[in-house]
Amino acid sequence: MSDRPSEPGDRLAEYMPLVYGHLRKLAESRLRHERGNHTLQPTALVNEVYLKFDRQSRLDIRGRTHFLALSATAMRQVLVDHARQRKAQKRGGDALMVTLDESTAIDPGRAQDLLDLHRALEKLAELDPTEARIVEMRFFAGLTELEVAGVLGVSERTVRDLWSHAKAWLRRELS
Repeated sequence: MSDRPSEPGDRLAEYMPLVYGHLRKLAESRLRHERGNHTLQPTALVNEVYLKFDRQSRLDIRGRTHFLALSATAMRQVLVDHARQRKAQKRGGDALMVTLDESTAIDPGRAQDLLDLHRALEKLAELDPTEARIVEMRFFAGLTELEVAGVLGVSERTVRDLWSHAKAWLRRELS
């Protein structure tokens, strides 16, 4: 054992193997129904998340669930960047429908849907940063209400109420 403090890369190397399978399954579920001509594969999405973290000089990881929450933000950023590139190239896939609930479907395969969701989340973050963070962790990282509560240091009931409010707000914003 070394007496030197843990470096950001050390923490990344420690946590990535622990959550890689979870992130891979999550990425697969986000990309599962895209057409065969889509350009982002689940493994590539997870690898882009890893590279995004690896490029950061400071990565404060406070546990597995916190790392998954950080991964949610990174995955969202990678998906939005990818959607912007595809939209700029006048490409666009379709067919993957991800729902916030039964009445609101987002198609991450359609660049415009993902960009609309991204803009709506930015707007929500201005109104209520906690609600935006909950949506990010639930939607992009697949965290449970209990896991989100642990990351935010609030009760599961609070997360449930804020999640419900955020979904209703997003339904109105995206319709």
